[in-house]
Amino acid sequence: MDYLASTYYFDYKSDEIQQLIAEFKTSSLSEKEKTIRLYLKVRDSWRYDPYNLSFSKDNFKASNIAKKSKGHCVEKSILLITCLRALNIPSRLHLGKVKNHIGVERLTEKFGTNELTPHGMVNVYLNDKWLKLSPAFNKSMCRMCNVAPLEFDGENNSFLQQFNEEGNLFMEYLDDYGHFEDVPLEFMINNAKEHYPHIFDTKENITEFKL
Repeated sequence: MDYLASTYYFDYKSDEIQQLIAEFKTSSLSEKEKTIRLYLKVRDSWRYDPYNLSFSKDNFKASNIAKKSKGHCVEKSILLITCLRALNIPSRLHLGKVKNHIGVERLTEKFGTNELTPHGMVNVYLNDKWLKLSPAFNKSMCRMCNVAPLEFDGENNSFLQQFNEEGNLFMEYLDDYGHFEDVPLEFMINNAKEHYPHIFDTKENITEFKL
């Protein structure tokens, strides 16, 4: 497996990604420090938005994601992975299914459920071990939900905000689909179609579906 490769999706040779990582290329920071700073940059510079869902291939290309002001969990994970690979830090996409318990009214209206799948996060290889981290929920969104934003220390996993500040259940993982060397678009489409059959029009091209 090559977790440093530039691919169609992880296109880190593009101008957009090179601009994002420019400040880190000549930096004397360690890989751990670079990862932490990149994590915070992707977490907070792109607002979390799970509602604008498109399965077009271009939608999951990092250079296109970089041009947006918001993205869902998979998009933001792809962006972070691409930046990390550009700095020669091994990383890969990890997918699963989650259930959100707070601020889910619009989710339930759109999807018919408060379960989200596939949910994306990042695996990064630091200090001889793989760590899980999720850059999905930006700090301002966390404040709205009264949830502490996920921090990443470069030493421990940081991917689950189980409770909010009041001790109420916020998020839980229901299923783990494992990690992927590249973006598994076909798997993601089939997964969404299996879980949300009511939102797909079989007469349309599923890869162009939008909410």
